[in-house]
Amino acid sequence: MTDKRIARRYASAVFKLGMQEGNDVISTRGQTFLQLKGMLDENPVLDNVFKSPIFTVAEKKKVLTDLLDKIGCDTVTRNFCYLLADKERLPYYRSIVQAYTKLLDEAKGVIRGTLTTAIPLSQAKQKSVKAELEAKASAALELTFDVDPAILGGVVLKVGDRILDSSLRAQLEILRSTLKRGN
Repeated sequence: MTDKRIARRYASAVFKLGMQEGNDVISTRGQTFLQLKGMLDENPVLDNVFKSPIFTVAEKKKVLTDLLDKIGCDTVTRNFCYLLADKERLPYYRSIVQAYTKLLDEAKGVIRGTLTTAIPLSQAKQKSVKAELEAKASAALELTFDVDPAILGGVVLKVGDRILDSSLRAQLEILRSTLKRGN
């Protein structure tokens, strides 16, 4: 089974369970999963403990207990993490969190994307661009703003598997290829 397939199965199961409990629960659970992922990102040693076959399931659960106590999570989330340890699925935790976040976004009607510009945008400009894009998309957007001087000007918007490239670099490439063809 591939990583994504495993991740989708576990994420879907815990998400469906949360849906039965209510929207607040799925959001809170998502935040807890992200907090634990953040702890693993900050401390690669913890990540290695979860991936290593040297450590027993009991040792991994002890580490999980300590981490989850710091976060303060509900019983279902705790038991889900223990299940991942029992089934030796902790190495897939990041992929599971990513799949869960995607399910949560779909349920809330949130679209995530990245807007790349050649120069940094002010906070006011970021808000106005976001508001304009939300109006056109008729959905809530979670935008990450990046800066890439290589695009020269304009913007590149990536949402899901779609890319809208209205950068100066892309327009110059189109012009160059048109001139090469002789049209």
